[in-house]
Amino acid sequence: MKAIEISSYGAPEVLRACVRPDPVAGVGEALIRVAASGVNRPDVLQRTGNYPVPPGASDLPGLECAGIVEAGDTEALAAAGLKVGDAVCALVAGGAYAELCVAPVGQLLPVPKGWSLQDAATLPETFFTVWSNVFERGRLQPGETLLVQGGTSGIGVTAIQLAKAWGATVIVTAGSDDKCRACLDLGADHAINYKTEDFAERVKALTDGRGADVILDMVAGSYVAREIACLADDGRLVIIAVQGGVKSEFNAGQVLRRRLTLTGSTLRPRPVAFKAAIAQALRAQVWPMLEQGRVQAVVHSRFAALAAGDGYDNGAARAHALMESGSHVGKIVLDWTAA
Repeated sequence: MKAIEISSYGAPEVLRACVRPDPVAGVGEALIRVAASGVNRPDVLQRTGNYPVPPGASDLPGLECAGIVEAGDTEALAAAGLKVGDAVCALVAGGAYAELCVAPVGQLLPVPKGWSLQDAATLPETFFTVWSNVFERGRLQPGETLLVQGGTSGIGVTAIQLAKAWGATVIVTAGSDDKCRACLDLGADHAINYKTEDFAERVKALTDGRGADVILDMVAGSYVAREIACLADDGRLVIIAVQGGVKSEFNAGQVLRRRLTLTGSTLRPRPVAFKAAIAQALRAQVWPMLEQGRVQAVVHSRFAALAAGDGYDNGAARAHALMESGSHVGKIVLDWTAA
């Protein structure tokens, strides 16, 4: 099979087209003929040597894909209501930047009715992450207020749409006025340009001094103290990335007096059973929203996976360069069916 590998740690140019042996599905697994792969921030971190591959996972980058089930454990597939030939999307621990990818059956979901394979490839990584952290760990309820740091990221556009469909008020931060407008167009109630406004003060003002019930944070570092300041009593801060650094200093007395919860998680190293439970919840709670058009794919760019251009050897390198530029709104997709 053709694939994209990380030839060495470094800039996008280290992503190289290669030929690898076809993977083989084992017990409880399915082999997917990949049509499209989603590109995510952890892929960039892996490429730069800052996100180690979990034991047993493919060294090829890529945490999500969509395609057709080509082979696999037929009993496991049947138990999941799937079969060879079905169109699926999948969350994987690695290996999605390839024409063939093996995934645990429990981490497969059917492509929503009316969705293309290319759009379905945008779903697993961000939807698993948002559901697990906003709705399970963060316990967001209808009528509550969610603050999303980084509203135009793949995680951000997913959180906006799901929280609005859930009946929450959504406040987001973004790094420009144009990005703020994009968030409002997606359904956010309020958007704060964090480069020109103090987000903590604005959140307090927008909520009449009450604060946000749940905050989804991809920054950490110095943001944590300000997030605690703008959490409502009994509020929940959920940290899923540390782009601003791993060290934070905050008033622990506020946590005690106002009964705040500080939590966080990573998804990639969690066991298959944990991810399978999220998949089941998504299929029951979220897939109907996708098929009804209440939540839609937000794709900024699609790149032919193996096509060169703009000085890069392949579409994956071009996609990573775009992600690192920070100019995208929503998801970036590699298309394995395009020349």
